Amino acid sequence: MFAAADPDLGYDARLYADVPVKRALAWAVDTVLIGFVVALLIPLTGFAALFFLGGLYVIVGFVYRWIGLARNSATVGLRMMGLEFRDVHGDRPGAGIGFVHTLLYAMSVAFVVPQVISMLMICLTRRGQSLSDAVLGVVLINRGALS
Repeated sequence: MFAAADPDLGYDARLYADVPVKRALAWAVDTVLIGFVVALLIPLTGFAALFFLGGLYVIVGFVYRWIGLARNSATVGLRMMGLEFRDVHGDRPGAGIGFVHTLLYAMSVAFVVPQVISMLMICLTRRGQSLSDAVLGVVLINRGALS
């Protein structure tokens, strides 16, 4: 079921220090940024976007997260917190993994049970992996700890 429980980074506590807290703060930053982009798009659509606001938010959020993971292995919020994703080989995941991770994230937030499992996993596992992280075999690490 899980791609790889332990990416080839070994376990170094510095890589995962405060990841759950930083991840929550990054999520808040990303949520505000996505909301800002949506707010900018509303007048550009002649306010027609108000009729499909929820769908617009989901689409903008999906594209925002996917591009962030594909280009920088982190969203703007994650980069602000000094975090980035690494794959099973310790490399930055590309656009394909970024897309699947974003899709799994979107599916998990759409349903209560996977979201609760994901949050518990972030708080209780030593690497702070979410459900979608564990399925794909990726980890979120402190960027500066690799040097």
